[in-house]
Amino acid sequence: MKDYYINGRFLSQEATGVQRYAEQLVKTLDALIASGEIDARQLNFIILTPHNLTRTLNLKHIALRRVGRLSGHLWEQIELPWHARHGILTSLCNTAPLLKRDQIVTIHDAGFLVVPESYSLAFRTWYSFLLFSLGKIVRRVLTDSDFSRRELTRHIRIDPSKIETIPLGREHIVETVAEDYIIDRAGLSDRPFLLAVSSLSPRKNFNAVMGAIEKMGPIDFEIVIAGGTNPRVFGDDTVKLPDHVHNLGYVTDGELKSLYRHATAIIYPSLYEGFGLPPLEAMTCGCPVIVSDIPPHHEVCGEAAIYCDPHSLEDIAGKIALVMDDPKLRGQLIAAGYERAKIFSWRKSASQFYSVVKSLSISD
Repeated sequence: MKDYYINGRFLSQEATGVQRYAEQLVKTLDALIASGEIDARQLNFIILTPHNLTRTLNLKHIALRRVGRLSGHLWEQIELPWHARHGILTSLCNTAPLLKRDQIVTIHDAGFLVVPESYSLAFRTWYSFLLFSLGKIVRRVLTDSDFSRRELTRHIRIDPSKIETIPLGREHIVETVAEDYIIDRAGLSDRPFLLAVSSLSPRKNFNAVMGAIEKMGPIDFEIVIAGGTNPRVFGDDTVKLPDHVHNLGYVTDGELKSLYRHATAIIYPSLYEGFGLPPLEAMTCGCPVIVSDIPPHHEVCGEAAIYCDPHSLEDIAGKIALVMDDPKLRGQLIAAGYERAKIFSWRKSASQFYSVVKSLSISD
C-alpha cells in the first residue's frame, strides 16, 4: 500500500471558500472509502497538519498526523515536503510547497492577476512567484471550472494537459440544518427580501448592488447582506445604511441556508469567479438567482438564472426589478435551479479527484 498525503494546513486557517472546498472534498473522499467505492487497500490517505489546528474533521478512514514545529507558510514550504517525501502530496487551497515535485495542486482561479485591486501588493507578489513556479514543477493541477482552466493557461502559463477540471458540489448545503430564527431576528418574517452574499473582496462587486438599488427609487422589499462587508463599499460601522438594508455580517451555515430558503431572490454580481458557490447553494435551496454575465456563472447556472451586466447599474437594477416583480418567473427559476443543481455533487468531485490520484500512482 502506498502512502498518499494531503496538505492539512487548511485546518489551521480561517474557514473561507477554499478551506471549505478542501474540507468537503476530504470528507467525501473518506465517505467513499467507507462505502467501498474507493479501495482503501490501494492507497493510504494521510492528512499532514501543523500543530496549530483550529478545527479537525470527523474522519473514519483518513488519518490525521500532526508534524513539524513551524506554522503557516514556513511549515508548508519547509517541513511539509520532508514529511511527505515518500508519497504523492495534494494541496487543495492554492498554496503548496515548492520543494515537492510529486504533487497535485488545486489552483482555484487567477483572480490575483486579473483583478489585482482586490489583493495587496505583498499577496500578489508572493502568489505570482509561487503559482507560476508550481505550475511548472507539479505533476497535475486541479481547478473548479473550464473557465478557470483557460485562465490558468492564459495568465499563469500552465500546460493545459496538466490541468483537470473538477467542479464543486452541493451536498453540504443539503445536509445543513436551517436556523430559521435568523429571519425573525432580522425582522424579515413579513417582508420580501433580496439577498446578497457579501465578502471583503472588491471583485464581488457589491457596491454595484447598492448603486443599482439607488437607481430603482422606492422599493417594496428589503435588502439583506450576509457575510463579511467591504469597507470600500459600506464604510466603517458609523456609516448609516438605509432602513431597508439589513447588514447581518457573519452568519452561520444554518442561518445562510435559512436566508436562501426565505429570500425572494439572490443577487450575485461578481466581476470575477473561478466557480461561484453561493449561486449553486441558492439553487439547491430553491432561491431564484440573479448573477453576473461571466463564463463561470454560465457553467454553474446554465439556463436556471437571470444574467446581468456587472458593470451596468441600470442593467442590474432592471434584472432585480424583473425577478422581484414576477412571481411566475421566480417559479420557473426555482424549478430550473433545482434541476440544474442536481448535476453538481461532492461525491462526483471526490471520485474525479481519486481518479487523478490513482492515475499518478499507477504511472509511478
